[in-house]
Amino acid sequence: MTLQYLSGFGNQHATEARDGALPQGRNSPQQAPLGLYAEQVSGSAFTAPRVRNLRSWQYRLQPSVAHEAYVPVHAGNHWLTAPDAIAHPTPNRLRWDALPTDGIPAETDFIDGMFSIASNGSARNHAGIAVHIYRANKSSRIFYNADGEILFVPQQGAMQLQTEFGLLDVAPGEIAVIPRGVKFRTLIESSVNGYVCENYGAPFELPELGPIGANGLANARDFSYPVAWFEQSTNPIEVITKYAGKFWRAMAASSPLNVVAWHGNYAPYKYNLARFNTMNTVSFDHPDPSIFTVLTSPSNTLGTANCDFVIFPPRWLVAENTFRPPWFHRNCMSEYMGLIHGAYDAKAAGFVPGGGSLHNAFSAHGPDLATFNKASAAKLEPQFVGNTMAFMFESNLALEPSLQAMKHPALQSNYDQVWSNFPQAVLKEKL
Repeated sequence: MTLQYLSGFGNQHATEARDGALPQGRNSPQQAPLGLYAEQVSGSAFTAPRVRNLRSWQYRLQPSVAHEAYVPVHAGNHWLTAPDAIAHPTPNRLRWDALPTDGIPAETDFIDGMFSIASNGSARNHAGIAVHIYRANKSSRIFYNADGEILFVPQQGAMQLQTEFGLLDVAPGEIAVIPRGVKFRTLIESSVNGYVCENYGAPFELPELGPIGANGLANARDFSYPVAWFEQSTNPIEVITKYAGKFWRAMAASSPLNVVAWHGNYAPYKYNLARFNTMNTVSFDHPDPSIFTVLTSPSNTLGTANCDFVIFPPRWLVAENTFRPPWFHRNCMSEYMGLIHGAYDAKAAGFVPGGGSLHNAFSAHGPDLATFNKASAAKLEPQFVGNTMAFMFESNLALEPSLQAMKHPALQSNYDQVWSNFPQAVLKEKL
């Protein structure tokens, strides 16, 4: 079926799957319409400023309290959580090939197929992020993450996210965000894989535009929210949760995806990366990658992100008298880069779709020798960089690679060699 969506990032939406399910007039009547149960989901403190206050009212067939006690369960054995006691902090530049999708057992859902690359901060202290690769060949159980919100970046294969708030179809070239605490399952028809940013900190929001002005980057109207949809059942169903880095299981009295209507601004959403309005220089010099920010999770330090989600999409390069790829640089932020499809213009080889690289705080990085030589001698005429979609999770905290990622065969042992043959400049003696 063709899904319908609500539009507008962070808007106060209202939607019902049955006429009359949403109360009119008073927000919380003594009795909810149609015999439903009213339940509020709060993604922020009750007293958060209005602009950052996140909450939705749900009108459900059965309240969420109708479940048995949670018990520990072995799930997601490769899904790690910060602080990672056996992480492998390193200043070295790291790069991984794509993890093989045929290396996971049959009947693996995204929970068991998650593989953690690196993390920082603390889920319990609501700061930092974790970077994962998800791989799955079957639809998942119902799940919710109490540790952080989940940003899906599909690389191969489409899936449907069946959530409390409705349905989201998401495919490579799109992203989807499931807020912390929201229950959902993934429905897939074949094997899928991609990247995940698990955000322990402040929820993602649109970045401020500053001198750019009113228009540019990701437009709020291009974000899609699900319309109300519900699953009606009377049979108990398993629910998995991730809480404080551990996995738990409980049997709910019926499917918790039973929200007949909802209104508010705390809900899953998706975004088509092709709709990003790219900003760039039309004169000279290479601008900072912050101009490619789609979403940001602010930290307690003004102007510094707990996490920025940045993309490098198809775009025109027209700068004059300029080295157009990123120059060599060292910066205080830590960067994990991934590639959805195509090639990245700052690397000649080795950075492949499904793979990734990690450049931690103040670790020097930049173009390899082949890219440097090509860009230094290029004729500076308008050039369209197409067939590419790279992205970056950038964090103010150092990303600590997991031991499993450091030992995985996909880790490239020769990454440093891409910078090994730069000749040293020779200055002539003064006369």
